[in-house]
Amino acid sequence: MQTKDIAIVGSGLVGSLLAIYLRKRDYKVTVFDRRPDIRTVEFSGRSINLAMSVRGWKTLDTIGIGEEVRKLAIPMHKRTMHITGEPIYHQNYGKDGEAIYSIPRGILNRRMITLAEEEGVEFRFNEKVWDINLPEAKIYTGETEKGEWKEYQFDIIFGCDGAFSRVRHKMQRRSRFDYSQKFLDTGYKELGIPPNPDGTHKLDKNSLHIWPRGKFMLIALPNLDGSFTCTLFMPHEGENSFEQLTTDNGVKAFWEKYFPDTIEFMPSLLEDFANNPTSALVTMKCYPWTYWNKVALVGDSAHAIVPFYGQGMNAGFEDITVLDELIEDMGDDNWQDIFEAYQESRKPNADAIAKLSYLNFIEMSSKTADPNFLLRKKIEKHFYDKYPDKWVPLYSRVTFSHQPYDEAFNIGVRQSAIMDQVMQMEHIDAIWDTKEVEQYILELLEEKKYKKVKSS
Repeated sequence: MQTKDIAIVGSGLVGSLLAIYLRKRDYKVTVFDRRPDIRTVEFSGRSINLAMSVRGWKTLDTIGIGEEVRKLAIPMHKRTMHITGEPIYHQNYGKDGEAIYSIPRGILNRRMITLAEEEGVEFRFNEKVWDINLPEAKIYTGETEKGEWKEYQFDIIFGCDGAFSRVRHKMQRRSRFDYSQKFLDTGYKELGIPPNPDGTHKLDKNSLHIWPRGKFMLIALPNLDGSFTCTLFMPHEGENSFEQLTTDNGVKAFWEKYFPDTIEFMPSLLEDFANNPTSALVTMKCYPWTYWNKVALVGDSAHAIVPFYGQGMNAGFEDITVLDELIEDMGDDNWQDIFEAYQESRKPNADAIAKLSYLNFIEMSSKTADPNFLLRKKIEKHFYDKYPDKWVPLYSRVTFSHQPYDEAFNIGVRQSAIMDQVMQMEHIDAIWDTKEVEQYILELLEEKKYKKVKSS
């Protein structure tokens, strides 16, 4: 068997992890990135902390680096909700022991590049890819788009270069290529909470903290050094928007009104707000993800999503798991079939997690402060605890299982319809944990099951 010579465009989390996987299969791997080596530059204040869940851990554990990465992570077992004028309260993410893990993107990316280099991956930083010859798997790089280019010949090219992928841009010029992008009218800005003088955290370190305020919200995720990475999500324009907060006095007045309990924790608020960029959030969909047996898109370059389910990285890592399993099953002389099976498997799941991510923004920013929503979640959890074989909440299906996103979404739609009916029961706030409610849910489940069987 002739060793494949593979190029990966993009040295981010997906690109560097895919490179490790391919090197483990003894392919020659070269990674191109137009940016400098992230290990040599200061952080830019443009990230949202990652929330690693079981899908991501599976990909890391399979390749043998899960324990190495766990050293960089803090488990978050619950949401901690901060509602103005009310006591802090918690919402557990899953059952005892289940958690998502906070990891700073920059720290993880640096470690992954180093691990890839140790496996023999070649990284070519500061080398801009301007064009790709898709049928011949050739890459062209140069200092400028109009200047002289250098040609590289490969057997296969993977595009892991993000939502605004240069590889995908070339594929978009082919006929019958579907593409859409939708920007959320909400943007984000990174802020920070420093550690206490003794290095401890100022807030509960095993929580994802949320300050929901309707159309905007603040979140905070813990870091190992005792700090928190905070992200303000807010409309770009209109009332209570980034457009309005242009002065220190304006930011200070806004914070005193909406996030007064955080002011003592955020001594560099005004400096962070002024210096860190306001970034956009985009959902990007496309198809096909592959070109012949030569080129494939992986991660955000194929399916960029907004970050509100914490599944962007996990979905990208799951792409790698599926690809690797297909290579194992089909053999590495059959890349046409591998690529076809890869995109057919992953496309419906990518579309499903894109929908879920947007819906979870509505939930996090608005519904988590709604008493009816909280009661609804209590009923679900109560029923789940008693009947785990009949009901698993949507969040648990997405975050703590390997069930395909598409299946989880469809089951979630049916469960939501059941809960809509349950919430209409008379005096539901008083009887929510009774046998009467349990029996009603069981009846509705049977009814839905019967209708599904009949319609099929």
